[in-house]
Amino acid sequence: MNPCLQQIAACAAVWLCVLAMTPQVVGQNTAAQPLSIVVVEGQGTINNIRDRVGRDLVVRVENANQQPVSGASVVFTLPAQGASGAFVNGEKTLMTTTDAQGQAAARAWKPNNIAGKMEVRVTASYQGGKASAVITVFNMAVQNTASKSHTKWVLILLAAGGAGAAGAILGTRGSSSTPAPPPPPATISISPGAGSVGPPR
Repeated sequence: MNPCLQQIAACAAVWLCVLAMTPQVVGQNTAAQPLSIVVVEGQGTINNIRDRVGRDLVVRVENANQQPVSGASVVFTLPAQGASGAFVNGEKTLMTTTDAQGQAAARAWKPNNIAGKMEVRVTASYQGGKASAVITVFNMAVQNTASKSHTKWVLILLAAGGAGAAGAILGTRGSSSTPAPPPPPATISISPGAGSVGPPR
């Protein structure tokens, strides 16, 4: 083989070995930060559809170390039909961000007039990480006046029962534990009548 070609082949072999030993940096794969949602307020609460006032919905977004995440984007979504409601903007969704404590809230929303179980979906996202949760609440028609009247009658009955019980107790306390002596026997008096004398019959 031509000496020149041998040198070229040797240099190429050395160069290929160097490339094989040099680490190749294609790119950095930055993993998304794992998130979780903790329901702080609202789970299992009852909304009185007569008052049309919904209970506050509050969640906290945490990272993998269970530390609060500030600045995370949070979306509350109400059901499209059935027992549901509307947020202050009149929409079914509310977008907000977490505060310094990692909390986000949906306040002053109004339930509709349909009674039943409602599932409010909550999603959170931050730096590529995502999490979701469901808050279960209930729409119910609660008659406040009826409940007040019912409570009033219960109090009256309790008061009457208490008065009767008190009278019974006072009557028991007023009587002596020693039985009363029996009344004296009636006095029977015999008055002699006038005698009469006559012939034998």
